[in-house]
Amino acid sequence: MSLDNETGLDPAGIRIRAVSGLVAADYFAPGYFVWAVLIANLAHIGYEEKNMYMAAYDWRLSFQNTEVRDQTLSRMKSNIELMVSTNGGKKAVIVPHSMGVLYFLHFMKWVEAPAPLGGGGGPDWCAKHIKAVMNIGGPFLGVPKAVAGLFSAEAKDVAVARAIAPGFLDTDIFRLQTLQHVMRMTRTWDSTMSMIPKGGDTIWGGLDWAPEKGHICSGKKKSSNKTRGEAGENSVSKTKPVNYGRIISFGKDVAEAPPSEIENIDFRGAVKGQSIPNNTCRDVWTEYHDMGIGGIKAIAEYKVYTADAVIDLLHYVAPKMMARGAAHFSYGIADDLDDPKYEHHRHWSNPLETKLPNAPEMEIYSLYGVGIPTERSYIYKLNQSPDSCIPFHIFTSAHEEDEESCLKAGVYNVDGDETVPVLSAGFMCAKAWRGKTRFNPSGIKTYIREYNHSPPANLLEGRGTQSGAHVDIMGNFALIEDIMRVATGGNGSDLGHDQVHSGIFEWSERIDLKL
Repeated sequence: MSLDNETGLDPAGIRIRAVSGLVAADYFAPGYFVWAVLIANLAHIGYEEKNMYMAAYDWRLSFQNTEVRDQTLSRMKSNIELMVSTNGGKKAVIVPHSMGVLYFLHFMKWVEAPAPLGGGGGPDWCAKHIKAVMNIGGPFLGVPKAVAGLFSAEAKDVAVARAIAPGFLDTDIFRLQTLQHVMRMTRTWDSTMSMIPKGGDTIWGGLDWAPEKGHICSGKKKSSNKTRGEAGENSVSKTKPVNYGRIISFGKDVAEAPPSEIENIDFRGAVKGQSIPNNTCRDVWTEYHDMGIGGIKAIAEYKVYTADAVIDLLHYVAPKMMARGAAHFSYGIADDLDDPKYEHHRHWSNPLETKLPNAPEMEIYSLYGVGIPTERSYIYKLNQSPDSCIPFHIFTSAHEEDEESCLKAGVYNVDGDETVPVLSAGFMCAKAWRGKTRFNPSGIKTYIREYNHSPPANLLEGRGTQSGAHVDIMGNFALIEDIMRVATGGNGSDLGHDQVHSGIFEWSERIDLKL
């Protein structure tokens, strides 16, 4: 599954391609549905393969390279045009999920851009062909979970497993070297860089603030349906305030310290090298081994990383990966969207560096689950063992027993769908694209539809029909009903406009972004 570490394309002698057709992603494995439930329900109302198309793509590649290697974007354009022309001119409803949300953002810019780098569809292609884009679990602004994955090949569940069975995932037991293989492989996938948080400290917060400040991680289910102006969390927490803007902190004391007490030692000038021979890593190469002790210690001595600093951190620890990624992705906020530099495809999947198409009749929905603790920031520790191929671990001993505490096993959680925080899934439709803005000059209508997570009551319910989890939401009856209403000609008004249970409107108002 690894790609070439220099080109981000196929390694010599190996070709893996995406399956085509509806079977490409109906089930991930026998009994584990992805799109199958939605496909079956759409079939009940008359949809079939001639008017329902699965846009499968190689999710390892950068978005532009799916076109370079497989012409996936061109195939998507042709299929949408064919479906519209053979169905009486009825426009298409697009339903992307997860990374596919970013992929389709890229597509909407590509399809209207002039050839050869674009699809040559012209400035009105989206207006002519797309009725609505119904994004499910969209990581519009990235996910902190991607940072942990690229930095230490971890997320919350992996870190907990490592704590339960110390050494099993790190050492050479059974010659597996699991996490080292995962890191080596995923750092060759350019697509992972599309998930790095976008917008920097302006969106994600700094040392002493974050949009979600004051969030209470209570397990109590919310049932309100808030609108703009009503959204917010009115209860008062007795737990310690969380500095969510500190995406990575080395030590619980650093995560909680006032900014004035944090002394950073800049890692960017540290001398790499001076590595100790490491027989444990053997053939599982990681760039940490090349960095040596000096470079590794310098990272820990910087102590705390906000969203801006995380980009520099990844450039330092994974230079080859980030050098490839620089040609395909960008993580900033555009000062002037009319600047010709933003016509480059590296900006197309960043909603803060692009304009939506000129399609005032089109609608954009953000559909996502809430009510599940979702990774937002991390407490790390330095593992100084010379046998460690990955010297940084999530510090799972950093924990608070308080029911309302957001800190569990070294991870600060916030509201979301277990993978994508509410801020990333909802901000664009709540504020940056709401009404006519510089990011949405034609005033495309946007709607937020949140689904409160309710786990299955018993084993007979399988993965649940009211789940808000990132993948299981694909079987959520309320979400499926919303999609079917739009697919049969309805619009946002027919759905009842926004359906909000989180603090997304309040959090969005705290972000100082020029609109």
